[in-house]
Amino acid sequence: MKRSITCFITRRLKLSVNEAKSAVARPAERKFLGFSFTGAREPKRRIAAKALMRFKQKVRALTGRTRGISIEQGMQELSSYLRGWKGYFGFCETPSVLKRLDQWIRHRLRSIIWKQWKRGRLQFRRLCARGVSKNLAAQTAGSDHGPWRLAHSPAMQYAFPNNYFDSLGLPRLFGGI
Repeated sequence: MKRSITCFITRRLKLSVNEAKSAVARPAERKFLGFSFTGAREPKRRIAAKALMRFKQKVRALTGRTRGISIEQGMQELSSYLRGWKGYFGFCETPSVLKRLDQWIRHRLRSIIWKQWKRGRLQFRRLCARGVSKNLAAQTAGSDHGPWRLAHSPAMQYAFPNNYFDSLGLPRLFGGI
């Protein structure tokens, strides 16, 4: 089958075929331009695993804690990348992936903010300044848990709701702005 299709493309359409990239397989087994397809009866377009891995690596690079820039400054670079990525991959037919990536990005940003605050006293004062009750702020600032786990705490969720990141111009991959 591959041979006959290749012959048709080269002879009739006068196009060249890259043998290394060309294959005949079921849609669920192949990836094409960063997309793969579900194995359902009616295949749906989804983002390939390799593309998701590259996305997360790029977001990690743009939001690294050791970059020496504020969240607001880093937000501009991240926003630009997210807009372009959403423009290309936003047409996938598996929106749950985009929703999980949105949650992961905001979780990462809260974790970075928490880590930038360094010590318990400063963490306590900053949480209180953002409207968190003193009791909850003290409980969170005195916790032994790491920044990743505390980024999901009620105090950080209250201090930095999704609307905060929206106001900084961070686009959402799923719905919203």
